[in-house]
Amino acid sequence: MPDLTPYFDALDATWPAEEVIPCGPFTLRRSAGGGKRVTAATAQGPATVADIEQAERGMRALDQLPMFSLSPDDGALDDLLASQGYASVDRTNILTIPAADLAAETPNPEQVSLAVWEPLAIQLEYWTEGGIGPDRISVMERADCTKTTLIGRHENSPGGTAYIGIHDDVAMLHALEIVEPARRMGVGTSMTIQAAQWAQAQGATTFCALCVESNTAANALFAKLGMQLAGQYHYRIKES
Repeated sequence: MPDLTPYFDALDATWPAEEVIPCGPFTLRRSAGGGKRVTAATAQGPATVADIEQAERGMRALDQLPMFSLSPDDGALDDLLASQGYASVDRTNILTIPAADLAAETPNPEQVSLAVWEPLAIQLEYWTEGGIGPDRISVMERADCTKTTLIGRHENSPGGTAYIGIHDDVAMLHALEIVEPARRMGVGTSMTIQAAQWAQAQGATTFCALCVESNTAANALFAKLGMQLAGQYHYRIKES
């Protein structure tokens, strides 16, 4: 089984919670919104039912739904959570490629992206239309890493937006959003290539994207660019 630690470390650094809290064998994450990645607990070692119940109390005290993020190494915990009424959701692919390989591709010259930090108003508008609201923008803003956003281009107008962060030598693509008129026009492909080119210029050697397994369009885009499945993770949520 491949070591997924560099990708999970990059995820924590490029899409960070507001606070991490030790709780027995778990790490709890506190965030005012921002999605599952910044509110789910993760295990640092073997856990018992009593440990899970303690973590549940901790998450409820933070006004958060009890939820755990599980890697392939967490099989025993996965089974234990299932026995305690936790439902499995959002199986997510970790897709990777050497940054140099993707950066060597040629994007459409008419779809040149502009790298900017901080995000511009038009990018915030595009993200909002795609369901990426202020809480997720706050995650990007508090990330203490080398980072940028890209403004994609389509027919001499902005066509999309994305956020890229780097931790150690791993660049991670987040929040790729293509506006409706630019979809299926190659803008996502061009933006992903240019994200890798930016990342390589900053010293990254691995380029990574996280994609929910059910998002067939995004998975197809990354596969077409030669990105390979390094592994998966998923969540367990206490529904009642």
